[in-house]
Amino acid sequence: MAAVSAVLIVAGCGQRKAEQFQALPFPDVLPPAMMEDPQDRAEYMAQNMWNSLTDPSRTYPCDSLLVSGVRRTDVEQKFANWTQVLGMSSRPVAEKSVSRLYDRALACEKKDTSSNVFETFASLVDKYLFDPNSPLRDEDLYGAYASRLAAYEGYTEVQKEKYARDARLCALNKVGTKAADFRFADRRGKISTLYGVEAPYTLLFFSNPGCEACMSIINVLKEDPQISGMISSGRLKVLNIYIDEDLDAWRSYMPIYPDEWYNGFDPDFVIRNETLYNVRAIPSLYLLDSEKTVLLKDAPENRMFDYLYGL
Repeated sequence: MAAVSAVLIVAGCGQRKAEQFQALPFPDVLPPAMMEDPQDRAEYMAQNMWNSLTDPSRTYPCDSLLVSGVRRTDVEQKFANWTQVLGMSSRPVAEKSVSRLYDRALACEKKDTSSNVFETFASLVDKYLFDPNSPLRDEDLYGAYASRLAAYEGYTEVQKEKYARDARLCALNKVGTKAADFRFADRRGKISTLYGVEAPYTLLFFSNPGCEACMSIINVLKEDPQISGMISSGRLKVLNIYIDEDLDAWRSYMPIYPDEWYNGFDPDFVIRNETLYNVRAIPSLYLLDSEKTVLLKDAPENRMFDYLYGL
C-alpha cells in the first residue's frame, strides 16, 4: 500500500499537504553482499546511508513530521544509528562522510527551497554531535559540519557567525593533534604543567566539586579493577583539574580525590577565560598519549572507559 501511495503522490515539499500522504519507510542502503569485513561494512554505511533520502530527485512531502516523505522520528533514529557507525569508522572516513552529508543536503535545498532536508540535518548534527549531554557527541565531526554551515548563503550573518564560532572552538585540541599545555597548582600551591605529567597515557579530567556525574566517573576510576590497575601501575595518570573560582569548595573535596592522581586548579583561569580548551560542560574527559597527542576529546564516559579497556 505504501508503494502505491508513493506513486500517486509525487509532489514537491511545497505542493501537497503531508496529511494527504502515507509516510514512506526509511529508504535503507545496504553494503554489497560480497563485503564481509565489519570495518569495511561500517565505513560503507557511514558514507552511503543517506544516498536515497538525500537524492535531490525525490519529491515527497516535507513538514514538521515528514522529511522527504519519511517520518522525522524514523530519520532521527537512523541518524543516531549513523553517529554510532561514524564512531566505528576511521577518522578520515568519518570526516569525509560528514562532509558528504552536507553536500547532499545542500543539493536538496538548491533543487527545492521548500525542502526541509537541509535544516533537518543541521538540527540533528547539532543535537547528536554537539550537545554536551549527547552520549554520541563528537566535537571534531560537528566542527567540520559547522564550518560548512558558516558559509551557507541562505543563513543570516548572525547564524553564520554562530557556526563560525562553533567551528573555531571545535578546532581546539582536535583528535590527532597535540593538546594545549597549561599550568596548574595543587592544594599546596605547587605549580606544574600538563606536559610535566609523564605517563604512557594521561586522562585529563575537568571536574567540579558537588558534580554527581563527576562522582560517577571518580568511582569507576577508583573501583574498576582494570582501570584502577592501570593507574596504580603508572601506565595511566589522572590529571583532575578544576577551572572555576570557589577554591574552598574544591579543597573540601580533597579527601575524595586519590592522592596518586594529579589534583589541581587553574590559578590563572586561562583554560576558561582564554578558551584554551572548549569546556562546555562538566565533566569533560580527554585521553592523551605519552607525547600528549589527543586520542579522545570531550569523550562521553562510556566511550572513554571502552577505549581504556582496549589498551
